[in-house]
Amino acid sequence: MTWKLTRSELDNQNLLLNESLLSLGNGYLGVRGNFEEGYKSTYNSIRGTYINAFHDETEINYGEKLHAFPEIQQKILNVIDAQTINIYLDDEQFSLFEGEILHLERNLHMDTGYSERIVHWKSAKGKEVKIHFKRLISFVTKELFAIEVKIVPVNNIKLVKIVSIVEGKVSNFVDKNDPRVASGHATRLRISEVRQHESFSIVKNITYATKLEVACVTSSELNIVEYEYVSKITDSSVEETYLCNGNEPIQFTKYNVYTDTLRHGKDIVDEALAIHQQLEDISFENLLLIQRDYLDHYWHNADVKISGEDSLQEGIRFNLFQLLQSVGKEQQSNISAKGLSGEGYEGHYFWDTEIYIFPVFLMTNPEMAKNLLIQRYSILESARVRAKEMGHKKGALFPWRTITGPESSAFFPAGTAQYHISADIAYSYIQYYLVTKDEEFLKYYMAELLFETARLWIDAGHMKEGLFRIDCVTGPDEYTCIVNNNYYTNVMAKHNLLWAAKLYNLLKEDDSKLLNQLGDKLNLSEQEVSEWIDAGEKMYLPYDEKYKINAQDDSFLQKDRWDLANTPKEKFPLLLNYHPLTLYRYQVCKQADTVLAHFLLEDEQDLETMNNSYNYYEQITTHDSSLSSCIFSAMASKLGDKAKAYEYFRKTARLDLDNTHGNTKDGLHMANMGGTWLAIVYGFAGLRVKESGLSLAPVLPNNWNSLEFHLLYQNRTVNIKIERRTVTYSLIEGDSLTFSHMGELIYLEFGKIVEKAL
Repeated sequence: MTWKLTRSELDNQNLLLNESLLSLGNGYLGVRGNFEEGYKSTYNSIRGTYINAFHDETEINYGEKLHAFPEIQQKILNVIDAQTINIYLDDEQFSLFEGEILHLERNLHMDTGYSERIVHWKSAKGKEVKIHFKRLISFVTKELFAIEVKIVPVNNIKLVKIVSIVEGKVSNFVDKNDPRVASGHATRLRISEVRQHESFSIVKNITYATKLEVACVTSSELNIVEYEYVSKITDSSVEETYLCNGNEPIQFTKYNVYTDTLRHGKDIVDEALAIHQQLEDISFENLLLIQRDYLDHYWHNADVKISGEDSLQEGIRFNLFQLLQSVGKEQQSNISAKGLSGEGYEGHYFWDTEIYIFPVFLMTNPEMAKNLLIQRYSILESARVRAKEMGHKKGALFPWRTITGPESSAFFPAGTAQYHISADIAYSYIQYYLVTKDEEFLKYYMAELLFETARLWIDAGHMKEGLFRIDCVTGPDEYTCIVNNNYYTNVMAKHNLLWAAKLYNLLKEDDSKLLNQLGDKLNLSEQEVSEWIDAGEKMYLPYDEKYKINAQDDSFLQKDRWDLANTPKEKFPLLLNYHPLTLYRYQVCKQADTVLAHFLLEDEQDLETMNNSYNYYEQITTHDSSLSSCIFSAMASKLGDKAKAYEYFRKTARLDLDNTHGNTKDGLHMANMGGTWLAIVYGFAGLRVKESGLSLAPVLPNNWNSLEFHLLYQNRTVNIKIERRTVTYSLIEGDSLTFSHMGELIYLEFGKIVEKAL
């Protein structure tokens, strides 16, 4: 069943893995797939509840701090724990690590949006019980995390005791041996309020530095009339105990509402109580129905159907579901590298959003995509400040990793030096405009952002021998840092510059009043725009005549090659086993760099050059980054090698499900999940979005019978089904459309099907 993920392992490694795989979220709130009752003390757990963008700041300590090194780091926080429900059968506590498990099943339902744990258990003294846990985080009421527990005593049980706890004493997970999670500062919340109000348990925390507040207000209900109730309030928690007759089935439901001062103002407890009031007549079963309605709408546009290989069908649906669970759906938040499933990378937003994740929502849910862009626009002023800190007179340099705008990367060679993030964001703005033709967005967000990012390149680069060059930057490949003329950076900057000039001239013709206002705000001149055009048209793009490839940078091909074939398996990923300088001295790539540039801007080079570059860089790429295999898959499709495209796709589709990188316990790899979709839609289907419109060049892997999905484009919904010998296009919503299929123009009308041979 490709709509249901089932996991039942109880060993320590898989418990941690499944906490990530079975996590729930809605873009605002995320909860890891922990056991309500916890584990034995000998088992590790990353017990986590997260709110997107809810963070604290800590000082970055340097042995040697130089000018413009970031002074503070932002960190997403593990917030108030409302998961705990302990169950006692007479004098024995229910635990899957004691007694005998007669049946255990854990399921994540991706079509209906909830998880469950079904247990048939016998205690050491022979007491037998069936327990069914269900939990959901609502997509409609973003603050709500609800748990339902059905307890069916089978024999020998006189008393069932349920202990429900809301705990404010929490901390973050750290791993000093892994730089991706080793940020330290585990405890960053202070408990400010613990109390009960009528039937509600209330816990409120405040962060140490940012002074952000979070509250969890919980209510519970039982399906039985007669029971004893006791409550206990400690310095950090509210503990409620229910004593029930052991001769009848019991249904216990816990409704947890989270609010924070980023979204709900100062009176967050009152806001939570008001949300509870709105929910008081909605049962858990009704919540499930509401959840299903939401997901029916989501899957209508987002589902990708693969016929012929269930494991990959499961993979793509799991990835698309987890992207939905983690993507910010409001303009205060974005999507972090691990989403809301774990603490890896401290909840920071990277370029992952624009290049790997944004396209999924752009083509399936443009409003969500727009929110991501507006969140970036909201930190434009911080990007201007960062540019000035870095010595630029003008322009916007977006931070490599951040939550609210300031740079949080302390390792500048693979952080701040990745200037390409500003061009990546500009690229996503351009793609959004091409797909939506949203003129209001162009005028009030896109123009200003493209103008400011274009200014950055003029100040970062320089003319030499008639060509515009950009020195001392780092491209996507973090095994090669601080180089001159990184091909990816230069070609993306060229795109940024020429589009900024194009927008300026467009506004000059269509809305000169707005352009004048924007020009006054930015102190923008015609002379600057001329410089953008000149720099863009004369951008230096490294090319090597010997290999007939685009060189990754000026010095890359001068280096010795790393001997990947004879590097022991235990030495991968290289970043955990070799000093950065060792890596920088060799031709070795962590991930797609020049190949990624060819994928994003294929019209900059001819097919032969792209093919040569692909073959060259493939031999020296480790794919230590989860962002890599998907791009090699998509480009293999473009270059006509569908067998290789399929093999790379297999690696990306189930990266988290099979834990192939070994660190899924720290959270899911969101960019790879978006990349899976790219490998299908931009790879096998050959989609490209350009000024000329949509173009497709479909292929189908030999292992599959068919591939089917929807695209949303300029208020139209197009269905595409690729089969072994044919591809069919149908317009299921919107006005007629002309697009390119394998270079042939196709006219598509509503309700009609166009079939073409592959």
